[in-house]
Amino acid sequence: MNKQIEILKGLHPGLYLEHELSRRGLKKGAFARSVNEYPQTITAIIKGKRKMNTQLAMRIENKLGLEEGLLMILQVYYDIDREKSRKQKHTPNLSLLRPVLFWDTDFNLIDWEKQKHAVIKRVFERGNQQEKEEIMRLYGRNAINKVLHYHAH
Repeated sequence: MNKQIEILKGLHPGLYLEHELSRRGLKKGAFARSVNEYPQTITAIIKGKRKMNTQLAMRIENKLGLEEGLLMILQVYYDIDREKSRKQKHTPNLSLLRPVLFWDTDFNLIDWEKQKHAVIKRVFERGNQQEKEEIMRLYGRNAINKVLHYHAH
């Protein structure tokens, strides 16, 4: 299973389920009923709008003859991937920011989301063009405008 997991890491278990059902020529609604689940639930999982849960994963794996735990492992890796993406999105490229800009705090301890207003204000008051562009990329034009407009009044 390790090789299979490496290949599928980051994939929502619903996509894998959809592939398996399609490969086997099984209809979603009939399959849902065969594992004692609402068709809407299976559809929501397949569309990635709902997480896989342990009980359902076990019923699906049993019905399809999949290795026990596969779907939940996929769910965990999918969640990890999403969390990494979320964190990456809310962290600037530190090589583009001068630590001296944040002389009064430990540069590595800045919570870029919680301290967003202070960061934006500081960079747009004292930063160079490159730093302003990086903060713009990080937070977006709307957030920047709200903070700068709010502090201007």
